[in-house]
Amino acid sequence: MITLSLVGIGSGNPEHLTLQAIRMLETADVILLPRKGAEKSELADLRRMIARDVLTTSPKVVEFDYPVRDANTPEYLDGVNTWHDALATIWSGLIETHVPPTGSVALMVWGDPSLYDSTLRIADRVLAKGMAIDVHVVPGITSLQMLTAAHAIPLNTLGAPVQITTGRRLRDHGWPADVDTVAVMLDGQCSFQHIDTEGVHIWWGGYVGMPEQILLQGPLSDIGPVIQDTRTKAREAHGWIMDIYLLRKS
Repeated sequence: MITLSLVGIGSGNPEHLTLQAIRMLETADVILLPRKGAEKSELADLRRMIARDVLTTSPKVVEFDYPVRDANTPEYLDGVNTWHDALATIWSGLIETHVPPTGSVALMVWGDPSLYDSTLRIADRVLAKGMAIDVHVVPGITSLQMLTAAHAIPLNTLGAPVQITTGRRLRDHGWPADVDTVAVMLDGQCSFQHIDTEGVHIWWGGYVGMPEQILLQGPLSDIGPVIQDTRTKAREAHGWIMDIYLLRKS
């Protein structure tokens, strides 16, 4: 049986690699390294740097191009499922070609494989294709942890719950019920502009953990437009942006 290790590598700083993550990558026979287009070449460069400069061994590195998700699919989940199927097919082919029958293969996962990430779902699709793999997960520092650490704030208020959601759900369904703190991920449209700003504070971060890190915080009514403008300019400068924010009602 082949061992497939999904290794969380944090959000852009190689110093955030755990000892477990380094050990798992060093003992892999093959590391699969995704390329997500020229505009996100920095993400591939970080993974290459880890393989080249951090590891004390030299696993075989096999690079592959990510398929592009069809954003025009009428149903969002249909488009995502088709995209995941395409990735599972690519993974299966690469594993069959490059990994010995009882060998090990690893993927470096941005942040953590378990929090708003699809690598575990893709691994399930590889299993569904009949490939004999044993999936291991190595947790990593998440962008949410980096955001709260960078702003030096606790995630929750005293004894209160937090809801982690997406920009799509915040935009379509509004503020979740019965919580005063909402963490928003996967938001490409600044969905906070669609909610009532009264009494809401925002802590926002772009490229958290990376040298390009940008942090802004303040009352949403005041800082919201600033965040939108900053985000637009940063995306134009880099060709891409990954950001996350925390909203809290006073």
